[in-house]
Amino acid sequence: MAKLINLKIFSHFFRSSSAGGIFLLICVLISLLIANSQWSEGFKEILNFELGFNTSTIHLKYPILLWVNDGLMAVFFLLVGLEIKREIVEGELASFAQAALPVLAAIGGVLVPALIYLFFNNGDFLTSKGWGIPMATDIAFALGILSLLGNKVPSGLKIFLAALAIVDDLIAILVIAIFYSSDLHFLYLGYAGALFVLLIIFNRMGFKNLLFYLIPGVFIWYFIHHSGIHATIAGVLVAITLPTNEDDTDSPLEKLEHALTSPVNFIIMPIFALVNTNITFESVMIDGLTSNLGLGIILGLFLGKPIGIFIMSWLSVKLKIAALPESTTWFHVLGLGLLGGIGFTMSIFIALLSFQDPLHQNEAKFAILIASTIAGIAGFCVLNLYNKRQKQKI
Repeated sequence: MAKLINLKIFSHFFRSSSAGGIFLLICVLISLLIANSQWSEGFKEILNFELGFNTSTIHLKYPILLWVNDGLMAVFFLLVGLEIKREIVEGELASFAQAALPVLAAIGGVLVPALIYLFFNNGDFLTSKGWGIPMATDIAFALGILSLLGNKVPSGLKIFLAALAIVDDLIAILVIAIFYSSDLHFLYLGYAGALFVLLIIFNRMGFKNLLFYLIPGVFIWYFIHHSGIHATIAGVLVAITLPTNEDDTDSPLEKLEHALTSPVNFIIMPIFALVNTNITFESVMIDGLTSNLGLGIILGLFLGKPIGIFIMSWLSVKLKIAALPESTTWFHVLGLGLLGGIGFTMSIFIALLSFQDPLHQNEAKFAILIASTIAGIAGFCVLNLYNKRQKQKI
């Protein structure tokens, strides 16, 4: 009986929206402990160990760290692409009325942090490359913290945050593709483009079997990886081509989305956190928090995100372009904006693309961890305190 109860509790936890964020946090803590222990050098050697093979025509031998950041993260971006397409076809972004508020709020939540970062780093050629770091929102952590509040917040606020984070991810994907790509190799781009067109043809011809999309998708990843554009974009391209529908029947897109959600939340994202947050703390990193790089990230995420989200939401409502979700107040939007400052996964990912210098990477990661922690706690407190005050008035 006790075992049955434990299994039910375990099953309920992994189905909850906060589980992914909690598991991710555990992996962050483990990574930080390893990085500041006697196992630090051994862990780095593991991450630098090369897997794969090379031939005269095929180059697929890379360090484990690169396989995680370019390979596993392509699967993460595939899931993000599936979510974006589903929301556009049948979800919260399906009509202008539904999409206006989260789209405009996301734009504000992207522009203001980037401007704040550039305000501090515009004069430095190296650090100015990181302007995309404070633009991102970690949907797993943000929704996880919001779910901890349960029915203390209106259900419409959760939908608003989810839609906003998805638009935020779309903008981040475009930024990565356009601004964080290296020298382009057009032959490989041509190969990838031809396969992408083939997948569109499969879609138009009504092919439902996922293998028709996933097998060519692997080759798209290979060609994109060698083209100079970051390989993770391949996941988004494949997602765009998958068939879906507007009714309740499961489409190939929805089947793949359901199949990927748990592996991404409980395997891929934790592995990414494990290998990319192994920060060895040094006294110079504390000083780095008050450097232009650190201030740009921290103030961009903690102040820029809520300011941008709040102002654009307020303007869109006042101009009657959009309306707040039912039972949602401006205090709710403020709390949501603070939760939007949890950059973490995507911010760390962009930091790795922005800087080659390990010192800059570690300073950026540390600033992201600090800013995301403060933003998460502040967002939770604002929403929780507002709920308590409303109860006292009743």
